[in-house]
Amino acid sequence: MKKKFKVEVDCANCAAKMEDAVNKIEGVKEATISFMTQRLIIEADDARFDEIVQEAVKACKRVEPDCEIYV
Repeated sequence: MKKKFKVEVDCANCAAKMEDAVNKIEGVKEATISFMTQRLIIEADDARFDEIVQEAVKACKRVEPDCEIYV
């Protein structure tokens, strides 16, 4: 499954760190975060997709606590 989410991130460096953190989550096939478009795209296992999205939100908050991801 592949879905897009709106994300509010303050800088390109933070977006890159968040992208790396999400890509390390088990079950994620590919994740990209674009600072320019303020989009998060996650492609992951269908069976655990909702759980993976919640883990991704937590991983992003660890990198930048004030970021917002609209799930």
